[in-house]
Amino acid sequence: MKELIAYCGLDCETCEARLATIHNDDEAKARVAEKWSSLNQISITAEMIHCEGCRVDGVKTVYCDALCPIRQCAMQKSFETCADCADLHSCKKISPIIGNNPSALENLKTT
Repeated sequence: MKELIAYCGLDCETCEARLATIHNDDEAKARVAEKWSSLNQISITAEMIHCEGCRVDGVKTVYCDALCPIRQCAMQKSFETCADCADLHSCKKISPIIGNNPSALENLKTT
């Protein structure tokens, strides 16, 4: 499996936060922060947009590193991704992701 597929199946390779980080693009970080603040109804600053990918070594956003319940669960269970979990299709943690992102579920199926 590609190491840039997150535990939940999202593709970190195309993530706006990761791209802004690896290109050291402050304007892109500001755009992502504004977009994510609006989507999540919380305040996210450009300085918080700093991530190299969910399952790879390197920096992560505060949410991805310490707060994401999906990542924390998969790491605790030593899963490569949520595809390794027997509860994938009934899990309330991942259902919003795979329910709204068909490509995430497809990424998990192809692992």
